Amino acid sequence: MNVVALRTPPAASEPVHLLGTVTSVAPDGQVGVEDASGTVWRCRRAASCLLLPAPGDTVLLSGPDRQRVWMIAVIEQADASVSRIEAAGDVVLGSTAGSVSIESASDVRLRGEGNLEMRAGRWSLRAGQAHCHVDAMDYTGAQLDASVGTTRFFGKVFETVADRVMQMARNVLRIVDETDQARVGHLDVEAAHAARIHAQHTLVTGTDLVKVDASQIHMG
Repeated sequence: MNVVALRTPPAASEPVHLLGTVTSVAPDGQVGVEDASGTVWRCRRAASCLLLPAPGDTVLLSGPDRQRVWMIAVIEQADASVSRIEAAGDVVLGSTAGSVSIESASDVRLRGEGNLEMRAGRWSLRAGQAHCHVDAMDYTGAQLDASVGTTRFFGKVFETVADRVMQMARNVLRIVDETDQARVGHLDVEAAHAARIHAQHTLVTGTDLVKVDASQIHMG
């Protein structure tokens, strides 16, 4: 039995179909509803009534008899500025032929205590501004293309592992406070106009051969 009347209810065999005002909502899902005669009914929401009621809401109760009565709809909210759709189990929004859209005139928030999983043939995101905070992230993909005006990275360690790295730029400035090292099989540096190496101490060594070739060579 899921209905208990606190005042004299209709006959047990009579169908129940009435409007009432929500007086309380218990943590276990029981809803207290007072009808026009002052009788208080305690019942549960029907499975099709996803809108969570709040005290002061006008709701519709219905059932074949007073022992089987459910709140089947919220007719009018006392505070229409806040609506909460809630179900006891998993919820799936689906469409067999069309698309599914979630629209809001203000903010849209997604929150979950577990994992957030997104699967799509194509994923598109448009925003005026975006802020992303992730403690740890792994990305695996076949290709990544990015077109941005300015890119800044701030971190303690930056590592790149690739078969081939190619950079093309108009100007490049690199400032290293301590050691800058390169370990390569072959090193080819070519400058179209001028190449300059300057340091307090400069060493050029070779195991077998060191060659300096130019139309003029000035030393000293």
